[in-house]
Amino acid sequence: MCLILLAYQMRPDYPLVLAANRDEFYSRPTAPLGFWQDRPTILAGRDLKARGTWMGITAGGRWAAITNYRDPAALKADAPSRGRLVVDFLAGSRPPRAYLEHLRPQSRRYNGFNLLVGDRAGLFFFSNRNGRIRRLRPGLYGLSNHLLDTPWPKVAKGKLRLQRLVAAKGPIAAEAVFELLGDRTPAPLGRLPTTGVGPEWEQRLSPLFITSRDYGTRSSSLLLVDREGGLMITERTYGNDPPGGWEPPDRTFRLPAAFCGSARPGGSP
Repeated sequence: MCLILLAYQMRPDYPLVLAANRDEFYSRPTAPLGFWQDRPTILAGRDLKARGTWMGITAGGRWAAITNYRDPAALKADAPSRGRLVVDFLAGSRPPRAYLEHLRPQSRRYNGFNLLVGDRAGLFFFSNRNGRIRRLRPGLYGLSNHLLDTPWPKVAKGKLRLQRLVAAKGPIAAEAVFELLGDRTPAPLGRLPTTGVGPEWEQRLSPLFITSRDYGTRSSSLLLVDREGGLMITERTYGNDPPGGWEPPDRTFRLPAAFCGSARPGGSP
C-alpha cells in the first residue's frame, strides 16, 4: 500500500472510513480480494510472490494495512517481506498494542515500513523508522511512504477531499471514494519531496493514482466500519493495458457485526 487516507471516529454511523491505493510493479503476481484457503478468517488481496498482503480484515473484526517507507539508499536485499506483518497480525490473537510491542524489538530486520493495526477497541500506528507506537485519537489521517501525516502533496490533497466526503450528509458513496483515489494529477515540481529516487520519479510518484509503463496503482480499496461494528470492504483493480486501466468487476464483501468472531461469514464478491 502506498497511500492510506483515514477518517477515524469522525461520524457516528461510520466510525472508520479508510481509502487506500496499492502501487506495485505490474509484473508482480497478485490475487484479488477474497478469503484465503490456507487462513480462512483472513479477507484480503494477496501478493503471490511473498505470500503477504498490503491490507486485510478478519471475521473477528481485526484489520491492518501497511505502506513502505521510501528510502532506496537503505534497502536491504535480504530483508523479510513487510507484507507478512499484516498477515501475522490478522492471523494472531494479540491485541493491537501488544502485537506492536512484540514486533518492535525485531522491526529493524525489515526494510522501512508504516503499519496500522486495529480492532473494535482501538487503532494504533507504528513505523520502524522512529520506533514509536502511537494510539490514534479521533481525527483525519494520511499516510504515504513517509511517516504518518507527513504533508506530501498527495497526502494533503487526499485528506482534504476525504474530509469533504465525510462531512457530507448521507452514506459514504464508494464511487466518490474511488474518484478521489483516481486523481492522476502530478504535484508541482516545487512541492515534491526528496526521497532519493530523483526528480523525474518523484513527480511520477506524486499523484494519488500512479501510472507508468512498468509500475503504478494496481488496486484501490474502501473499508467502512459501521456503528454496530460491521465491516464492508471493496476493492477495485487496475491493469497495465493500458496502464491504470480499470479491470471490473469490483469485489465487495460485507461482514455484519453479528458474524464477527465466527470462522468465516458469508461475504459476497
